Amino acid sequence: MTEATVRSEVGSPAPMTQAVQAARRRAKMRHTLRRASVYAVAIAIALWILVPIWLIFTMAFSTPQDVRSFPKPFYPSPFSTDTIEFFLNTEGVLRSTLNSFIVAIIALLLSTAIAMPAGYAIARFVFRGRDTIRLGILSVRAFPVVVLAVPLAVVFIRLGMFDQTYSLALMHTALTLPTTILVIASVFMGLPYEFEEAAQVFGCTRLQAFWRVVLPLAVPGIAAAAVLTFVLSWNEVFAAILLTITNRTLPAQILYNLDKSGDPYKFAGGFFMLVPSLIFIFFIRRYLFSMWGQLNK
Repeated sequence: MTEATVRSEVGSPAPMTQAVQAARRRAKMRHTLRRASVYAVAIAIALWILVPIWLIFTMAFSTPQDVRSFPKPFYPSPFSTDTIEFFLNTEGVLRSTLNSFIVAIIALLLSTAIAMPAGYAIARFVFRGRDTIRLGILSVRAFPVVVLAVPLAVVFIRLGMFDQTYSLALMHTALTLPTTILVIASVFMGLPYEFEEAAQVFGCTRLQAFWRVVLPLAVPGIAAAAVLTFVLSWNEVFAAILLTITNRTLPAQILYNLDKSGDPYKFAGGFFMLVPSLIFIFFIRRYLFSMWGQLNK
């Protein structure tokens, strides 16, 4: 007796009907379409972000003649630093770039230092008016910048703080602090309170539990909030225009010269506006990835 005969006598699985096969094909097709649509949307979003960055890079490293030409080249040919050198040699650019770094770093440090205890208190303590305080913090972002900048300009003039980088950094801290507090509070809310209780059971005080257990786990979220603060401060222009004259930041300096400058200045200025934020995010990316649950080796 052959093996095939034995299998036929023992019994074989019933063949799938055509309806079952068709249902499986339809399910597989729907899964493939959903996956393809997700990839298509992701590619579209990536192109929406990366293509302008690439075009700004191309213009910044093309010759001034190519920048003024039409149609614009899609890649630097020839590769030239003449446009960048022209921008850097423009009066006030290097000083305003340094001012932007100083203001952004001060705003980052102050905003993060204030937002950490505030976010922890909102996330961990239950007290009367907590929701009202959260709503009040969020509502600050609804006010136009002019509502804060104009009165502050008057106050700074009276106090002798007008047209100073540290006074502008205080303004940027006030603008970015609500967002930073809410982001850091959400990070602390995502950490189980049982971790702190376990640390206190093993002899830690509440402060030690926060410093040794909660803070290391919250570092990715705090880093993301710091990146957001840096970017918001670096790109802010309206308050910088109102509160500075000789100590302008780079966005304010570019905006001031925008109507009097040509395309090489504009594209090089856009490139210098992008580069520090991209570099900062590049070095902090491991914390951003950790925030989304990805592993880093």
